[in-house]
Amino acid sequence: MNTDLTVLYRGPLASCDYDCPYCPFAKRRDTGEQLRDDRAALERFTAWAAARTGGRLSVLFTPWGEGLVRSWYRRALVEMSRLPHVSRVAIQTNLSCRTGWLAEADRDKVALWCTYHPGQTPYERFLARCRELTALGVRHSVGIVGLDEHLEEARRLRSALPPEVYLWVNAAEGHTYTDEQADRWTALDPLFPYSRHPHRSAGLPCRTGESVVSVDGDGTVRRCHFVRAELGNLYDGSYRDALGPRGCPLDVCDCHIGYVHLETLPLYDVFAGGVLERIPADPARVLADPAQVLADPAQVLARPALVPVCTPSPAGPVPAAAPDGPVSPGPSRSLLPFVGR
Repeated sequence: MNTDLTVLYRGPLASCDYDCPYCPFAKRRDTGEQLRDDRAALERFTAWAAARTGGRLSVLFTPWGEGLVRSWYRRALVEMSRLPHVSRVAIQTNLSCRTGWLAEADRDKVALWCTYHPGQTPYERFLARCRELTALGVRHSVGIVGLDEHLEEARRLRSALPPEVYLWVNAAEGHTYTDEQADRWTALDPLFPYSRHPHRSAGLPCRTGESVVSVDGDGTVRRCHFVRAELGNLYDGSYRDALGPRGCPLDVCDCHIGYVHLETLPLYDVFAGGVLERIPADPARVLADPAQVLADPAQVLARPALVPVCTPSPAGPVPAAAPDGPVSPGPSRSLLPFVGR
């Protein structure tokens, strides 16, 4: 049994230093007590990570607010990057913090998923932070929300970033794109078609709940951030017996940190070695045509993985599953690959 595990950790932190109109947590302030609770929860999690044995661990921090303005998140990334059994530790961030502290981290393991929010920070300041990351040798992707008013800023940013830095575009929540609009964003991010529409997911095989889990500040384990059913608790180990292949209980999945784990999409191949930080294996090209895959997602299960990291299961159709019920493994059940920098 493979005991490698990927954890998406989201503690109680909900405060942010930005005021984005498309975010419900903009300019929210946590009380001193809430911040102390978040710090204690994170330190408990990092202690668990340090003590874990029996397999490799990958962690993506997905705070509701901005984590890196808090010293305990910076310290957690440094300490976890130096654990021998940790393959990758990454965080979603607006990059408003200083970057020098990353010199203390293992830069073969630490990574940042950075989002540029026009109107919240000067362009030159954000670009300078990105250049600091490049100079430090820190793996990072850079992205933007695909709103019309962001297009020129996105083009400007793409032209200024090195070719090896992937610029991703998230479809704005609730926004419908004409083909002409979508083409403009796809010219900047060839993978934008995966974000443009929600993905049908009901009953389809997904790595969440098997090799990928979501953990909150209390240690409650769920298959992902978007399914409320509990699998157990991280700290008493009760989640372990609940891990296994299962179909998605939701009708659709419309967030990258969810659908990237769907086995009907080829994104573990596209992002091989960079799934958590959203960095393609080869930023200059993609390994699958999004239009073709989205037209016929079943084709992904009918071909071998491009980066085989486990023994493939027998080929054949994936049976339908009851909501959140078990499914038989498909033929391309690649786990999260680790590729060194």
